[in-house]
Amino acid sequence: MAPNTRPLPRDNPLCTCFPRCFGTLGPGGLICASCNWPSRPVYRLVLPGLSVRNKKHIGAGGMLPCPYTMATDATQQVWDSVAALNSTITDHVASVVPKSLHDISGMQVVFTVLALAVSLLAMEQVVYRVKKGGLPGPAWTIPLIGKFADSLHPSLEKYQEAWNSGSLSATSVFNIFIVIASSTEYTRKILNSPMHAEPCLVASAKKVLCHDNWVFLNGKAHVDYRKGLNTLFTSRALGIYLPIQEAIYKKHFQLWTASPKSEAEPFMLPLRHLNLETSLRVFCGNYISEQGAKQISDEYWLITMALELVNFPFALPGTKVYRAIQARKNAMKWFEHTAAESKKRMALGEEVTCLTDAWIRAMIDAREDRNNEDLGAEQRRVLVRDFSNREIGMVLLSFLFASQDAMSSGLTYLFQHLADHPEILRKVREEQYAIRNNDVEAPVTMDTVEKMTYTRAVVKESLRLKPPVLMVPYLARQAFPISKDYTAPKGSMVIPSFWNSLHDPAAYPSPDEFLPERWLEGPDSPAAKNPKNYLVFGNGPHNCIGKEYAMQHLVTVIGAASVLMNWEHKRTDLSEKVMIIATIYPTDGACLKFSRRPAPPMDAPAAVAAAM
Repeated sequence: MAPNTRPLPRDNPLCTCFPRCFGTLGPGGLICASCNWPSRPVYRLVLPGLSVRNKKHIGAGGMLPCPYTMATDATQQVWDSVAALNSTITDHVASVVPKSLHDISGMQVVFTVLALAVSLLAMEQVVYRVKKGGLPGPAWTIPLIGKFADSLHPSLEKYQEAWNSGSLSATSVFNIFIVIASSTEYTRKILNSPMHAEPCLVASAKKVLCHDNWVFLNGKAHVDYRKGLNTLFTSRALGIYLPIQEAIYKKHFQLWTASPKSEAEPFMLPLRHLNLETSLRVFCGNYISEQGAKQISDEYWLITMALELVNFPFALPGTKVYRAIQARKNAMKWFEHTAAESKKRMALGEEVTCLTDAWIRAMIDAREDRNNEDLGAEQRRVLVRDFSNREIGMVLLSFLFASQDAMSSGLTYLFQHLADHPEILRKVREEQYAIRNNDVEAPVTMDTVEKMTYTRAVVKESLRLKPPVLMVPYLARQAFPISKDYTAPKGSMVIPSFWNSLHDPAAYPSPDEFLPERWLEGPDSPAAKNPKNYLVFGNGPHNCIGKEYAMQHLVTVIGAASVLMNWEHKRTDLSEKVMIIATIYPTDGACLKFSRRPAPPMDAPAAVAAAM
């Protein structure tokens, strides 16, 4: 201990390093050097003989440490003076602060806390009511959680209650104010107002898909990015993908028809496997090994599960979001590998075999000003730069996510609808036999796909009846006047929904019936007169970029299936009940049974072959 210091009592309000840190104060108060107490001026001291290296205030109830030691040559007299002052401070603190604290009883503390809690809860209700205005929806929100229970276990019936309550309605989940649009007018307005709203998907989306993924771009940056990607879905590009698709369809059909099981079984996952392998090979070709493809297929469902509307938002080990991030990291390794290997092959001028090749070839053609009929001036401007392997990988990640979930849902319902309507399946077969001249193994070309008019109408109707995507969450970037009577506050979630538009009897008479002929009735039909209602692929700057690929995929897979297989659907009480997992599926998983369909005689009329 320094010769000029002496220990202080434990209840001393000054610090234990006193008086080494004690010295001249400025406009503040007492100075301390070893504690970390919030500074609060109490007294002002000027002590001669003490040099101050750091100034911090000492509070009324304790001491504030400073990081420096203060040199002092204080005499015993100085020490005695300071000790006396310390005693004065102690008496003052004991007579003022503790007394007021002791006067507060435990009951008063409880009532104070309760009053504060009630005030906050009341404020929550007031804010909700003010934001809601005159919109339909719950008059009051459940404190703190709102409609969390409904979001945790979503059902089509609950959503329909909100959609049918008004063109706009309101709700709240975890203090997130939500405006739901159910009419075609307001849904399209949200989708077409990039200055007011941007897609936000769900809270976990940026964690799972990467915050810098192109799907989260908005405005001009997003428009430019899409221009470069549009070259991947031209007729020429789609023609490159057809042989890949057909080979995978036939491989899976053989597995299904060879199954030893005699009873129908849920086929949602086998259909998903077909869809994922098709998309993966179309997008990445053979750059991904069988082992890598299996890993992506096995793990990609984790990404789907993490992108439900409500999920625990933090990526803690064991949570859905954490598992999805790990799955994304594994998939990205393969996607970046695909980009790197494709760049090598395309630099050597080798043949385009997949979507990644087509994109990189377009980049090379743009940079070197080569002839490419799919590249306009705007595409060349965008593609002239060299996209990194990671950027290409994130595009493949987003394409696989978008195509995998939505198309798996569409494919599942397509097989179920045709099994439930054998007369429609017969017409599909008749068209297919006619186009193929009864040669069920003949390769399909873009010309033959264009002739599949009735099959395309069937696909379009199936997607209308059971749209894979029910809604897409958007975030209001600023106050958004959705209607003349209502403005959504900045920061609100605004959700355009598609079900009511696709089941509007004015556009689609008998909207709950499966009627493909409605798309073949000519320009004066209600469906043809109301094209704005068909929102299966969204609308506006963020509409589905791969919609032509999606339609081609569904048309060709069901066309091939119709002539190569027979199938039956085992109807259950849950067949028409909708299960919502990011997209929608039959709650019973679509119980199907497949068998091989014999090829017809080459000279049989198409109608006869279809009836066999």
